[in-house]
Amino acid sequence: MGKKLSIVGGGKMGEALLAGLIESKWAEPEDISVVEPDEGRLKELQEKYKETIISAELLESTNFLLAVKPQMVTVICHELNKIKPKLVISIAAGITTKSIEDHLPEGTSVVRVMPNTPAMIGEGMAAIAPGSNATKEDLDQASSILSAVGEVVIVEENTLDAVTGLSGSGPAYLFLLAEAMIAAGIRNGLNPSVADLLTRQTLLGASSLLSKSGVAPSELRASVTSPNGTTAAAIEYLQSEQFVEIMGAAITEATERSKELGN
Repeated sequence: MGKKLSIVGGGKMGEALLAGLIESKWAEPEDISVVEPDEGRLKELQEKYKETIISAELLESTNFLLAVKPQMVTVICHELNKIKPKLVISIAAGITTKSIEDHLPEGTSVVRVMPNTPAMIGEGMAAIAPGSNATKEDLDQASSILSAVGEVVIVEENTLDAVTGLSGSGPAYLFLLAEAMIAAGIRNGLNPSVADLLTRQTLLGASSLLSKSGVAPSELRASVTSPNGTTAAAIEYLQSEQFVEIMGAAITEATERSKELGN
């Protein structure tokens, strides 16, 4: 009898999912397998997750999660033809469910996912889209897996490129903002370690407030922007430099690139 889930790819996202599934008790460690061909990484995972089978070869399983580079998907699908899985979940950017279905046994359920890296600390955001054979049960199964490392939303597949531009690439936008804030703090006389701490905690606190308050971002911004105050000066400058338009254009660029990768 096969494993409950086999994660193909033991990189950062694959390991984040493995750790989240074990931590959330979605399955016992021995009910999940990980396929990782890189010898060094394989040994590292074997040392860390001793109760989980970490293998260089595909193992029998009912469900597979493909956490590999897009160019590897077709190769793996050809191997999966020998196993005939019930459900294949893919987090490979740009690879459509139809493309995956075309390389699997007829009738195989496929669900495509766009996660993001905060899944590594259990704070991910994933959008999932069903392929032509996927049932509600398949979507529930995929949702239960991704829920182990964050929030999940079900979308139409034709919107996944926009999801990629917004939330898939989104953490990098925040990290770039953090870099800029730290650098600005140092330029204005702060000790680098102080600037770093102030930035990290400010972004953490603001993100938590945004997430937990349920208040619109515009209202939260207005609540800390007193007329003629320091925040107002900063916001007015950002608006004069077309900050909103720049962010919109950046997300559109990422969305268009995701579309290109899928062609």
